[in-house]
Amino acid sequence: MTSEIGAAESALSEPQARRVVYCGVCTLPPEYCEFGGTAKKCKEWLETNHPDLHEKLYSEEAVAATLSTLSLEAQKRAAKDSQKKEAKAAAAEAKAAETKAQAQILIKRVERNKRKYVTAVSGLEAHGMDLKKVAKEWGKKFATGSSVTKTASGGEEVVVQGDNSDEIFDWVVDVAGVPEANVDCIEDKKKKAT
Repeated sequence: MTSEIGAAESALSEPQARRVVYCGVCTLPPEYCEFGGTAKKCKEWLETNHPDLHEKLYSEEAVAATLSTLSLEAQKRAAKDSQKKEAKAAAAEAKAAETKAQAQILIKRVERNKRKYVTAVSGLEAHGMDLKKVAKEWGKKFATGSSVTKTASGGEEVVVQGDNSDEIFDWVVDVAGVPEANVDCIEDKKKKAT
């Protein structure tokens, strides 16, 4: 009987593991999201996924309590800094959207031998696609070999065996959601060795 009580007391005195929530946007704990640079997106994510924690961190009372510990000068600096961070994040978001809208995807059909072709696709990374995953998916979809290779200019491209340029064009437009105006198909002929 006394051994059961002793076991229960020792179980209560041992420290318990804490469950820590990490932000789905910046991967920091929500208390530190303001230092990550994506505070606005983090706040929206926290509001949808963990409303209780959002209420605890961003309610009027919590913000007022945090600001009351600061001096008037520090409050003014904090407000100024938060405005700068928001403006900077908005500018970065607009710039990323602009570069994504202007990014071109080139689909080249390159002749290897007399009737053998490979299709090289470059510019996918500008649209937020993981090249290795895309290469693997295309290899399965077209039942051919596909890989990520480095180009002479230092970039990377996905090379698919066979002439799949039309199917790749359709996939890029339909599945990836890239506008047709941003996708170009080019036919390259390899120079004959003399």
